Formats: sequence, structure tokens, C-alpha cells
Amino acid sequence: MSKDLHLIDIVENGQHISPVLPEHIKNYLIDIDGTICDDIPNEEPERMATAALYPDALVTINKWFDEGHIITFFTSRVEEHRVVTEEWLAANGFNYHGLLMGKPRGGNYHWIDNHIVRATRFDGKFTDLVEVNANIQVFEK
Repeated sequence: MSKDLHLIDIVENGQHISPVLPEHIKNYLIDIDGTICDDIPNEEPERMATAALYPDALVTINKWFDEGHIITFFTSRVEEHRVVTEEWLAANGFNYHGLLMGKPRGGNYHWIDNHIVRATRFDGKFTDLVEVNANIQVFEK
């Protein structure tokens, strides 16, 4: 990440550790297929260039970008689909910082990290996010 993203340098026990973003800046990792457009499987790449856009996704994601949040698309599409994916994102007007290819397929994701992770399941419509109470799995103490 570049300095223009306002990363905060952290020192623990006299040692530098991975920098973090300020609390008001979110690092959004957003799936593509079935989340911002039609769900296109890797086995049908000819459909990727003409996937139907979910307009509320474009509005919401570009709003988050304009607010200074970090937008990274994270997709199960493979590296050979990068060009068609980048062209589709550009043609549809998405603003973003990065594109990660090769996300494991199949869902049922369980992300383990030393940073705070907030997972939001897309269920048909992009809107502003709201807080709700939910059960989560954590490591035993």
C-alpha cells in the first residue's frame, strides 16, 4: 500500500508490525460474480464481457471509493480472465484500487486474520451497511 492511503505505523514491544488504516477507512474486498453482476462461472468466460451490471452495486461502491475507502475486487476468476475483467470494470464505471484473482471457489469461507475482519453476505441488493447483532465463531481462550 502506498503512503497516500494514510497507513498508520504501529510499534509493539519496540518492533514495527504491519501498518493499519485509520478506523474511519474501510478496506472493502468485494466479489464480482453474483455480487456486482451476473454470476458467470469460469467455465463460460465468453459471458464475462457482457455480464449484466447490478446498478446499485456501482452506485454504492463508487460512493465508498469517493469517501476514501479502499476498494479491492476479489474474484474466483483466474489470471487468464484478468483483461476481460478489468475491461468490464472500466466499461461499467467502477472505481477501485486493486483486483485479486483466484479466490478459492465454492463458498463457505472462513477468514482467519490478525486484523479485524467483518464479513457481509451479499443477498441481492447493495445498500449502505447497518450494524446488527450476530453470532460469530472465535478461537477458544
